[in-house]
Amino acid sequence: MTELATAPHDTDAAPTRSAELEIGGMTCASCAMRVEKALSKVPGVASASVNLATETASVNLTAAAAGSDALIAAVKKAGYEAALVAPPDAAPEIADTDFASTPETTAAAAGAVVTTAAERKRSQTRRELAAVLVCALLTLPLVVPMLGEWFGVHAMLAPWLQFGLASIVQFVFGARFYRAAYRAVRAGAGNMDLLVALGTSAAYGISVYQLATHPDDAMHLYFEASAVVITLVRFGKWLEARAKRQTTDAIRALQALRPDRARIRVGAGEREVPLAQVKVGTVVIVRPGERVPVDGAVLEGRTHIDESLITGESLPVAKQTGDAVTAGSINGEGAIAVTTAAIGAETTLARIIRLVESAQAEKAPIQRLVDRVSEIFVPAILAIAALTLIGWLLAGAGGETAILNAVAVLVIACPCALGLATPAAIMAGTGVAARHGVLIKDAEALETAHRVNVVAFDKTGTLTIGQPSVTAFEPVGSMRRDEALALAAAVQRQSDHPLARAVVKAHEAAGTGARALTASAARAVAGRGVEADVDGRTLALGSTRWLRELGVGLSPEAEARARELEAAGNTVSWLMQRDSQASVALALIAFGDTVKSTARAAIERLRAMGVKSVLVTGDNRGSAASVAQTLGIDEFHAEVLPDDKARVIRDLKMRSAGIVAMAGDGINDAPALAAADIGIAMATGTDVAMHAAGITLMRGDPALVTDAIDISRKTWRKIQQNLFWAFVYNLVGIPLAAFGMLNPMLAGAAMAFSSVSVVTNALLLRTWRAKV
Repeated sequence: MTELATAPHDTDAAPTRSAELEIGGMTCASCAMRVEKALSKVPGVASASVNLATETASVNLTAAAAGSDALIAAVKKAGYEAALVAPPDAAPEIADTDFASTPETTAAAAGAVVTTAAERKRSQTRRELAAVLVCALLTLPLVVPMLGEWFGVHAMLAPWLQFGLASIVQFVFGARFYRAAYRAVRAGAGNMDLLVALGTSAAYGISVYQLATHPDDAMHLYFEASAVVITLVRFGKWLEARAKRQTTDAIRALQALRPDRARIRVGAGEREVPLAQVKVGTVVIVRPGERVPVDGAVLEGRTHIDESLITGESLPVAKQTGDAVTAGSINGEGAIAVTTAAIGAETTLARIIRLVESAQAEKAPIQRLVDRVSEIFVPAILAIAALTLIGWLLAGAGGETAILNAVAVLVIACPCALGLATPAAIMAGTGVAARHGVLIKDAEALETAHRVNVVAFDKTGTLTIGQPSVTAFEPVGSMRRDEALALAAAVQRQSDHPLARAVVKAHEAAGTGARALTASAARAVAGRGVEADVDGRTLALGSTRWLRELGVGLSPEAEARARELEAAGNTVSWLMQRDSQASVALALIAFGDTVKSTARAAIERLRAMGVKSVLVTGDNRGSAASVAQTLGIDEFHAEVLPDDKARVIRDLKMRSAGIVAMAGDGINDAPALAAADIGIAMATGTDVAMHAAGITLMRGDPALVTDAIDISRKTWRKIQQNLFWAFVYNLVGIPLAAFGMLNPMLAGAAMAFSSVSVVTNALLLRTWRAKV
């Protein structure tokens, strides 16, 4: 059995693994419910969830679960087909001697082992289209004369010719409905196929009866009704399958990012091998324009990497020695050597694919209501059709009229639209989110996020860059700024301390106006700072405490400015010149964590969406107040310990009486992420934070928080629209058919249109674009 994941569950025997099945033969929501029930009854199955849109079943199994044969047998007993889905990272084992094989032969070998579900569905869709076209060609001669009658043109086909064409359509192209209906009846349930089979058989049967009793009367034959219904239903199913395939475009786009082969370093040379042969620690060479085949770190070279399909970031990202690279991203202008850190199912790309697939397979809580309705839908329609038949007969109508109206009820009442309304929208929504760098863990997270009215933000690494930078560099006395900055950078150039790197970076950013100097005899002074000789001067760069110890005097203006910067949450240091007689201050340096460039726009956009922003940080009050003021956040909580962050979130939930989201990136944010109604983690942070969150942002960009909420709101709106139209369609269509205001052909067209319109409406989510 294919083991995919470990899943906790509140049962006596906790699930230890999960399996995914591809289900064949499902046509409506009642089918999905029946398969779900059949799987749930198999010993050892803790839970089962069937997705009509993806035609898959996700099964959580306990340690005592039966094998895959039992699951497949249960599905077949319920009247459907089943097969285990091949593992996403399945690859054939290839011997070392096969290193010289070509990409074509390797691909062929892989294809011989694994035929993907996508390929089977594409082939099935092509066959379905061919069947629809032939069916339409056979039906057209039956329909055209009927249309001609409306314009006074009498060109009806001979009755026996009508019988011949309709019989081929009914029993060759309609055979699938009979087979599926038989399996449903044998399983003691009903589905869409049963409704279609009964309806078309009634129209076909009454026509055969009329032909047998009045062989020369072509005006009272209804062969075209049964043939058109079968043609329209099959056409609708083809459109539906085609549209459903488009909802999985995001998954297919991600899967297409996986290279089949990699170029590895062997001694002084290189060799191209199947990706399955690459191991952790192997050095992989990536040339310009190629996709990175593994997760790893740059060992040699510099380049820019396009990570847009993974992170949603449109601009290439600069990479140099030591920087991480992700499998599936595209190398830019420079060749690089990458040390492999993760391969196969452990790569970031593979984990993203699993997360998106899991979200698309999940059921939203509202879908459970739809499932309960679908369960009684078909029996109720059969009862309504029977009452329609009896009612028209009692009203004195002829048998033909009564039967045709009952047929219209059977044909129009298809529960497909109900079954597709929610999963189609969820698939489209999670797909577009993934393309823009937002990974939604499950359908429940998607449904919860649309109601968020408060977002609590961590500060460091979420709203700020998370790395110290020089926020102020101000000369003290008569020295020019560029000269003082060059001296400070010279003192700090040999240090790896984050504050030292910030000074050097500030000097580099100053450009040609700041000359580079060289320091000698650099030495650290524990707990104070660092000192060095530069241009014949002995310079010191360190804390205010060291400045006091050295007896350096400051003007009132400099002291006031230092207090002001410290009150705003900055760390203040001083550049000093040491002298045997008297040391003097040359410059004031303030270090702070820079606010991300997109943070203010993200907060403003949340406010426009009616969402309140709150800052929750462990930093000092001055720093928190400064960031809150800069970003326009009204409420902030400073000096909050990790455990207290969860308490703050719980207080916000009580005060807001709504849905509270928490956005963070660190280990200290995990309790708060778990305490929130919905956690939003930055993928640039820790794995602990991501595991605790329902939504993961592939870039450390606060704007993605607003994107996630906006996508969830748009998706929820599509779910509401789809369910509204699915219910209204049946509430309006069934009475019209029962009262004789819809003939079977129009009912068939309406039924086909309902399913296609629901999926097409969901696909409109693919046009979503982030607001800037």
